[in-house]
Amino acid sequence: MFNLTTYKREWFSNIRADILSGIVVALALIPEAIGFSVIAGVDPKVGLFASFAIACVSAFLGGRPGMISAATAATAVLMVTLVKEHGLQYLFAATLLMGLIQIAAGFLKLGRVMRFVSRSVITGFVNALAILIFMAQLPELIGVPGLTYAMIAAGLAIIYLFPYLTKAIPSPLVAILVLTGLAYWGGMDIRTVGDLGALPSALPVFALPQVPLTFETLQIIFPYSVALAAVGLLESLLTAQIVDNMTDTPSSKSQECIGQGASNIASGLIGGMGGCAMIGQSVINASSGGRGRLSTLVAGAFLLFLILVLDDLVRIIPMAALVAVMIMVSIGTFSWRSILDLRRNPLPSSIVMLATVATVVGTHDLAKGVLVGVLLSGVFFAGKVAKLFRGRSVLNVDETERTYHVAGQVFFASAESFTAAFDFAEPLRKVTIDVTEAHLWDITAVGALDKVVLKYRRLGVDVSVIGANEASTHMLDRFALHDKDHAAFSAERH
Repeated sequence: MFNLTTYKREWFSNIRADILSGIVVALALIPEAIGFSVIAGVDPKVGLFASFAIACVSAFLGGRPGMISAATAATAVLMVTLVKEHGLQYLFAATLLMGLIQIAAGFLKLGRVMRFVSRSVITGFVNALAILIFMAQLPELIGVPGLTYAMIAAGLAIIYLFPYLTKAIPSPLVAILVLTGLAYWGGMDIRTVGDLGALPSALPVFALPQVPLTFETLQIIFPYSVALAAVGLLESLLTAQIVDNMTDTPSSKSQECIGQGASNIASGLIGGMGGCAMIGQSVINASSGGRGRLSTLVAGAFLLFLILVLDDLVRIIPMAALVAVMIMVSIGTFSWRSILDLRRNPLPSSIVMLATVATVVGTHDLAKGVLVGVLLSGVFFAGKVAKLFRGRSVLNVDETERTYHVAGQVFFASAESFTAAFDFAEPLRKVTIDVTEAHLWDITAVGALDKVVLKYRRLGVDVSVIGANEASTHMLDRFALHDKDHAAFSAERH
């Protein structure tokens, strides 16, 4: 529900720090946006305009204040085939449909799925992204002049030591300004932002994608749009969770879905590519003091100002300065404590974390890594809960009737243990199955009960089931077979 007081606080409670941190983020966005444009096979302005639109719109409509969204590698890699086979206009159309799908996901409250992502998966996701951020800097670290290494070292020294003097100005901003001044006035021959590609020289223009409005067009873009929407939301929701933890503040995951969708629609309408939240830039923002929506708006707006008005200055920024900032982000993002926790945490949790890291780093696909982590978490959880199942039985005095007391959770992982608890070779007249302390969760559990009851009846044994709770009774009434083919069956309930 919209709250004006909260919204005003998110905008105006941290103005100075938000503006300064937004400026730092804008500078860091330029090489990222250009690089991701190259990955997608499009002109650099497509990524730059996308980053401007996505950041500005998400500042107003997003559910996580202070989070930075822009063009990203996670979405760029999914666009390559579409651009190559059908052209740029189909990319813009796919971006619009991507946004619509994300808005629908927001209204359907699909952001709630985050509750099923375990802490081990999130830790693995964070560590993998930290590694990928560092690996992305390797082209600027391998085969470069020694002067570049000296500049990077100087940048890192400023970033980590300047806060001891004052925290009034974000140290990454100071590092960028100082190194740019040194490189320019010292006439250093090192790689700069201008070497990455041409910057746009005019404002973006509003236009609908020039594609036929036909079912064939929909068939072409729909698979890409679904993939883009899913990956974009996954990375955005995980990043929102990380920023929640960093700032110890809550966010609305469903509203974030809507904000991401609106941002991508805006991007597609001005000739931009699809994007999502960026953990690296979000960490830069939070580390530089950015907490409110203003920081995100400044990042997007100042990015456009930089590339259109201050483009001559932007071109001379040494890549070494930005590499130093991203190395800082990589170091700060990685959960170093998780290495120590490998020995202290339960083995399944450590396996989930390591599997998530290995999959993301190995495939460079965040979605696959998180999917592997979630599936492993589910398997380990099911195995753990299945162990909670237990059964005991009592034989009456004349040894003709046995009562089986079932306790714990009966579902697909424990169904086999449930059926194994019964001795069908024992000569009995009657069997009572007491499920007072048990819960039947799924049709596999109901099927296991059916199997036991029907097998006893084929042996001529009278069977009754007692003590089913309300939820289990509902499952039995809907799916059980043993009470439908035996008129005498009656389930006694407490």
